[in-house]
Amino acid sequence: MRDVRSGSGPVGEWVLLAYRVPREPSTPRIAIWRKLKNLGVAQLGDGLVALPADARTREQLEWTADDVLAAGGTASVWLARPGSAAAEKDLAAQMAAARAGEYTAVTAAAHTSENLTGAARVAVVRKLRNELRRIGRRDFFPPAERDAAHAAVRHLAETGTDVARAMTNVDAAQGLP
Repeated sequence: MRDVRSGSGPVGEWVLLAYRVPREPSTPRIAIWRKLKNLGVAQLGDGLVALPADARTREQLEWTADDVLAAGGTASVWLARPGSAAAEKDLAAQMAAARAGEYTAVTAAAHTSENLTGAARVAVVRKLRNELRRIGRRDFFPPAERDAAHAAVRHLAETGTDVARAMTNVDAAQGLP
């Protein structure tokens, strides 16, 4: 993904989902909202969300549109370009700010877990690594907080020798470096 935060360069293409879900029953509406949140969409307006366009994001929003239709709602997927580089920069900043908050929470959790030992520490490191992967999947414009969160989790894993040894064994079993 190109760096739009500088505000220079050509405006990129975005995939938009315009949708409306019936109020009742609420379960499908809540499930769709959670799915969109997990994708890391930018909320442009009521029932209008956007993601930087690529094959994966387009497919994800098309699947979500199918879910909306299955719930008795209306949905359409669009490809569009912001009217200016400044508008795109604002959209990217909105998305980066949302991820920054998530990374800050991971960093805080790593710091508050520094006194844990043994299996409890291993479990927290595993949980935080999984959370970093989840955030990374929806992080299209990485904020500075990303590096701090990764460093905090890495420090938590490396400072407990039993944790480092256990995580190395787990990582090796999973084929991770």
